[in-house]
Amino acid sequence: MLGGQAVRAGLRGRCPNCGQGRLFQGFLKVRPVCETCGYDLASVETGDGAATFIMQIAGFIVGFSALAVEIAWHPPIWLHLIIWLPLVAALALGLMRPGKGLMTALQMLRTRDPK
Repeated sequence: MLGGQAVRAGLRGRCPNCGQGRLFQGFLKVRPVCETCGYDLASVETGDGAATFIMQIAGFIVGFSALAVEIAWHPPIWLHLIIWLPLVAALALGLMRPGKGLMTALQMLRTRDPK
């Protein structure tokens, strides 16, 4: 697959090599081999890169949103906790699979065509 197609496949949780097979066998565990094309997905190691980026993105969005709400309306701390803690958890969990798929696709493209 071309670079853009591989990235889109990774974001959708599909094999970045063929775009058909499922990339994950659990929530974040990458399959050892693609069930469709047989590509060795175990050779693509992303480490904690996706989690690092997702935590920074979610923290930035929620942190600055909470700061803006605090400056504008001064709500009590319990209201901040009720709003922002579930939001940061939902954002982090919601972005984790697409982020891991993206990192897997980018790593696969890098190992396929090192420059």
